[in-house]
Amino acid sequence: MKLSVIVVNHNMCSLLKQCLVTLTRACKDIEHQLIVIDDASTDKSVEMMQAEFPEATLIVNDHSVGMAAARNQGIEKANGEYVLLVNADTISGKKTIEQVVEFMDKHADAGGVGVRALTPRGRFMPDSRTGFTRGWAMLLKVTGLAKYFSKSRLYKHDENWIEEEEFATTEVDVINGAFMLLRRSALKEVGNLDERFIQYGHDIDLSFRLRLAGYKNYYYPRTYILNFAKQLVPKFTWNYIRKFYGAMIIFAGKYLFKMPEIKVPGMPQIFAPKYEIER
Repeated sequence: MKLSVIVVNHNMCSLLKQCLVTLTRACKDIEHQLIVIDDASTDKSVEMMQAEFPEATLIVNDHSVGMAAARNQGIEKANGEYVLLVNADTISGKKTIEQVVEFMDKHADAGGVGVRALTPRGRFMPDSRTGFTRGWAMLLKVTGLAKYFSKSRLYKHDENWIEEEEFATTEVDVINGAFMLLRRSALKEVGNLDERFIQYGHDIDLSFRLRLAGYKNYYYPRTYILNFAKQLVPKFTWNYIRKFYGAMIIFAGKYLFKMPEIKVPGMPQIFAPKYEIER
């Protein structure tokens, strides 16, 4: 099987339906399986899934386990050569999945790839390119871990570089978690998502582990997704603060007192690795 598509849902019934309709359309010419994990929704999501997407493998949790653990449930059921982790609030372009699968087929060194994300109004979302919010960028600067994320330009303050490189296919440090196409063999090598990152940060951690293992992460902007960026946990609440900033603490503790070595075949680890850019 070529592709396993994994979607985690929690109380996003209407958005989930839109997401699955566009994913099904985008995968129609690809041998694939669709896996949906409902993380203890209290709306009509499960009923909608059973009625309208009976072909999908549906996993229903009786209590919420969080995004990372729920995605791991899907990964354990995956049989595809590639695994696509996609958020339930995402709409895929008609050719998006076909194009990224083709890209991965041509780039054997790639552990994963992400695409250009737009808001429903068509505005470019910079974190689809960088993989970082400002909070995460600040954490990496303060802890000194930023030196391991050289492509993210965390020390630069030029606001124009994102616009200039929005349409450049390039190697990146982090693949945005809203849409991550991963090579399953690479995922088996580095391990599943770290479930200590309950809601946030698991995509950053996985991307970092892929690079440490010698794989490359790519940003492919020649296709796109629409991302509604629905906030599962309301900001300015203790639950959000605990999960968001807690993820940063876990990440810093996991790597700060180690000396990670990024493997670049054929290159001694003296200089920071160079990155490929295609225009």
